[in-house]
Amino acid sequence: MKKIKSLFIAALAVLTTFSVTSCSDDDKDEVLDNYTRYQRAVDAQVSAQKKSDKAILLVAFGSTWQAAFNSFDNTVKAYQQAFPDCDVYLSYSSAICINRAAAWEHKDDGAEQRNYYAPNFWLHAFGAVKYKQITVQSLQVIPGEEYGRVINYIKDFGNNYLGDLDDEYLSEVEVRLGTPLLNSENDVKNVASILNEEFKEDAKTKTVAFMGHGNPSSEEHDYDIYKANVRYEQLETELQKFSHNYFVGTVDQNANKKEDVWARIKENGAFPESKEIVLNALMSIAGDHAHNDMYGQGEEYWNAEEPDSEENSWFEYFKNVAQYEKISTHDLPDGELRGLLDFSKILNVWIEHTKNPIELTEVYHSMYPEE
Repeated sequence: MKKIKSLFIAALAVLTTFSVTSCSDDDKDEVLDNYTRYQRAVDAQVSAQKKSDKAILLVAFGSTWQAAFNSFDNTVKAYQQAFPDCDVYLSYSSAICINRAAAWEHKDDGAEQRNYYAPNFWLHAFGAVKYKQITVQSLQVIPGEEYGRVINYIKDFGNNYLGDLDDEYLSEVEVRLGTPLLNSENDVKNVASILNEEFKEDAKTKTVAFMGHGNPSSEEHDYDIYKANVRYEQLETELQKFSHNYFVGTVDQNANKKEDVWARIKENGAFPESKEIVLNALMSIAGDHAHNDMYGQGEEYWNAEEPDSEENSWFEYFKNVAQYEKISTHDLPDGELRGLLDFSKILNVWIEHTKNPIELTEVYHSMYPEE
């Protein structure tokens, strides 16, 4: 799992964002709880940015790395170009990422301080200004646990869970849902083709391994909702139609972690003569998992006594256990790691999902069904 530099940062984020004082109309200090402060910040942004009757809300899990911020910024710009008649917003579904981005977690690494907010705040703000059409686009890779959370945010909005939006408006607003990257088997085939186009030269002489997140699953606990982990297996199968040197593993999926990838490499006779492996994040952005779980280097990321430990990075594992002599990644020109949103053709798959969304015709349920 990803390594946390300091639990103090997370605690500080919570403490420093718990309350704020401002001058009210009666000139007394008003102490705002987190929820109210966040909602007011989002309300102000939506009121300032609203130029259309249509809104697109991009929902990412989140990150605190500058590379991820850049990817998200570029994604918003791409959506603005693709949907000029819509107002485009971006949200984080992870409270941890929201707090750490606000606490400036990677300041020493050159990252900016950013304020992101959860989807519920954005949807409530959309309802307050009465957008006629709202499209929520999941930036998840597979339709798994995090995608389920996106759907629940929409349900809460439609149910008017705070009870302060216009019920008549909610019964008429058009709400649409854009699905994750690998939502269907056709998506898997399409993405495999795009990835092969990008990595086919590497795959001729090297192992090419993609690291996704995966839903944790075991006999005791199964978070693999929608059985979405199958998408990783399907993607590896499709990629291997192009080259037997492609492999797809995860951070969390049981029986598909780095040691399982290595076992399949040996079983398939795919250890290349070049003894080179190219590691790539199969995630929307390059964040903690990419920088730490995948490409972390040095003693902090390697415990020789427990080589299969989750704390050991893919880089160190394939160096020390698999004995690869050269380990590289598909870098951006500035040397940052690359996430899937940084590949324009893969970003276009998400955009096509937004253009062909699921129409949620029954999102609204009155709080007063007897009426």
